[in-house]
Amino acid sequence: MQLFLAYEEDPDVKLVILKGQGRAFCVGGDPLPVFRDIIIQGKSWRVGADFFSEQYKLDYVMATYSKVQISILNGIVMGGGAGISVHGRFRIATEKTVFAMPETELGLFPDVGSSYFLSRLPGFFGEYVGLTGARLDGAEMLACGLATHFVPSSRLTALEADLCKVGSSDPVTFASAILNAYTQNPHLKQHSAYHRHVSIILSHLFLLLVFEFAGYLLPCQHSKHFRLDVIDRCFSRRTMEEIISALEREATQKPDEWISATIRDLKKASPASLKISLRSIREGRLQGVGKCLIREYRMVCHVLKREISKDFVEGCRAVVIDKDRNPKWEPRSLEEMKDNMVERYFERVDEEDGWEDLKLSPRKNLPALIIAKL
Repeated sequence: MQLFLAYEEDPDVKLVILKGQGRAFCVGGDPLPVFRDIIIQGKSWRVGADFFSEQYKLDYVMATYSKVQISILNGIVMGGGAGISVHGRFRIATEKTVFAMPETELGLFPDVGSSYFLSRLPGFFGEYVGLTGARLDGAEMLACGLATHFVPSSRLTALEADLCKVGSSDPVTFASAILNAYTQNPHLKQHSAYHRHVSIILSHLFLLLVFEFAGYLLPCQHSKHFRLDVIDRCFSRRTMEEIISALEREATQKPDEWISATIRDLKKASPASLKISLRSIREGRLQGVGKCLIREYRMVCHVLKREISKDFVEGCRAVVIDKDRNPKWEPRSLEEMKDNMVERYFERVDEEDGWEDLKLSPRKNLPALIIAKL
């Protein structure tokens, strides 16, 4: 974080480029050290809280960065990797990009300010991505707005070289022009969850007219192509129980493997995580990025204290340590995760050992685009 702040004050730095090495941009924060500190070594939960505090402060600096930040998301972008990229001004996806927020499988919740950016995706796509841990490719990231540009990986070296030549007094305009020159508009895969209803209907109507003119009948397109409509119908429901019930009704009315897989993903996730994640994303719709991070810090501290549920420890055991992927969640069901238990995750932690809310440093001389995020 100190390096980012130093770059922000350095007049010779016109923009900052973030990229990964190898097959990943960033696979996220490693939960294993936190697990070892708290469970194996018996350290205080505050050790883990300090880790998340520093991470969230960095996310806030990146979300409010006054200089041009360009993230090249070539490869895996998961969890904490989203926090250090999606908040930035420019996010470049490629054909190798794989994005996901898989926290509910770990007994955690989508954090790093994701309750801010997931809640601002079109319709209720953010709830779908955050609750199921669904993986998105580069084309889907561009379509829903998580990415701002799509550039083939073979052109990244040339793109980066051109970006490094930016020396104007208006780096935003010049960087944007360079990115626009390289960007492409990829097609969504046939079974993408982000197919838009309107575009498919228009193309279907066109085909209907062509085939009718030719004397043929065109078979009716199955509604499985309208997955975004299913997402909005189901994930707009008020509670997790209602979301799953709505999906099950959809599966009964028109069997579809994607709907069945979505139901399976939700049912294998931590019930506690699902409920607090849903509420977190819903609250994020009405909050700036700073308030989202402060709330998420309260939530993660309760997760680490394990007074309401120990699912984070169990999730780490099942996915990271033993890798049996057979967690024993507690509470075991959504019905057992009562509203008053959910409420506790959003309350201030008992101020033992000097605990306090996340303190975010004041940001100065911010452009209007950044101020709008506050």
